[in-house]
Amino acid sequence: MSVTTSDDLLKLSQAELDALFSAHDPGPIPNGEAKGTAIVAPGTTFNAEIAQAINLFAWQGKVFDSATMTLRNHILPFGLKAVIARIKQEPSWLDGKPCIVLDYSETSMVAQWIRDEIRLIAPGLYLGKVYWSKTRLIDFALQFPV
Repeated sequence: MSVTTSDDLLKLSQAELDALFSAHDPGPIPNGEAKGTAIVAPGTTFNAEIAQAINLFAWQGKVFDSATMTLRNHILPFGLKAVIARIKQEPSWLDGKPCIVLDYSETSMVAQWIRDEIRLIAPGLYLGKVYWSKTRLIDFALQFPV
């Protein structure tokens, strides 16, 4: 299956998402605004509906500033840009290979235990993993305009 959009990712199982993530390099540090898609129930028929609900009510994406190596999450129905993270490159907790890490530990009281990892998997499309401390929670997609 060719993966070019976040909708394509919603059709994959967890094992397929993990293999896709592991098969790619980090890519460049992104810059600008990306539409976010939460991938909460991979491999189920409910995945797309859950992603839509999260996008509508909680999280719409991320806004990257590569000059300052920070980002803000685009959250809540009215589009607040908050919950700041620092951007860096480190080994992935999934496979030990390089990835782009979005680190909230020093920048956010509400998300200080969260670590996101992303890799570029198609032009303008990053696949991400979310960890709470060392526990993996969900996956997500970031779609940048190309």
